[in-house]
Amino acid sequence: MADKILTAKELEIQFKLRGKTLNAIRGVSLDLYKGEILAIVGESGSGKSVFTKSFMGLLDRNGRVAGGRILYYGRDGEEPLDLATVKREKEWYKIRGHEIAMIMQDPMTSLNPLKTIGKQIMEAVLLHQDVNRAEAKKRTLKYLEDVGIQDVARRFSQYPHEFSGGMRQRVVIAIAIACAPKILICDEPTTALDVTIQAQILDLLKELRHKYSLSIILITHDLGVVANIADRVAVMYAGDIIEIGTSEDIFYDPKHPYTQALLSSLPQIGVKGTDLFSIPGTPPNLFTEIRGDAFAPRNPKALKIDFLKTPPYFQVSPTHKAKTWLLDPRAPKVEPPAVVEKIRNGGLF
Repeated sequence: MADKILTAKELEIQFKLRGKTLNAIRGVSLDLYKGEILAIVGESGSGKSVFTKSFMGLLDRNGRVAGGRILYYGRDGEEPLDLATVKREKEWYKIRGHEIAMIMQDPMTSLNPLKTIGKQIMEAVLLHQDVNRAEAKKRTLKYLEDVGIQDVARRFSQYPHEFSGGMRQRVVIAIAIACAPKILICDEPTTALDVTIQAQILDLLKELRHKYSLSIILITHDLGVVANIADRVAVMYAGDIIEIGTSEDIFYDPKHPYTQALLSSLPQIGVKGTDLFSIPGTPPNLFTEIRGDAFAPRNPKALKIDFLKTPPYFQVSPTHKAKTWLLDPRAPKVEPPAVVEKIRNGGLF
């Protein structure tokens, strides 16, 4: 395994809302390695965006890191920086963009409608790279080419409304890489795009990963999106990572009932004339203390202990682990849902 570039250790994030405390992230530990694409998947509200926003000091004012560490190893020759201890905006300015950059969900709201595309990318170059304006423009044109924009000299002077949705997303990616980051966080980068453009954007991210030596975190609610791009997949539920492994581990040998349920929900798995599978119930209330396995109330195969005691990680293989009592040697043998065998045999991914 490559060297680590970032490590979260027992991270806890809380929000104060109407006099109550919401435990958004509950003791999450995770490693990100240099040059990998790590996908974080889960339903809306599972904590994916909050978790990664803490790497850039972008939590809302009522949010705080209540415990744990976020160690960043990207500064060559220096001791790792604990991002959980960075408080001042002046310090974050040195990290945001240049060390860790983020691509937000909606490219239209990420771009200034009153500024040309070229000027917006040049701003990032001038801020994070020690070059003059002539060199900044030259590099901006190169970034536009690298993200697949045609006729860059003309496009440089155009405004966001003159670009399609897919092209705007490419511009947002260009702005991010113009900051010369080591880590690129992509928060649902293909949500507003059609399937064909989705595939193009994901292929582009794979190319840029190698060209610019990026470590990429891809956030999504759709496991199908990450099947052909992610090296590893972390499955998040109720503010915790309940299973993590390589893409092959997660798609062909999922162990946690929630991961299996997410796979069963994929439209690609559906059979014509039958209803698509949906996970029953709703996620737990994070204002209250969660006892046992957070997914137990929605899991028809839950054991008694799932309602009493939080499961530890069980190591499935050197690359794969999951938090489920079903992996305990004393647990009854439960067959995985038919969808797992279908994925193994059908070559869907």
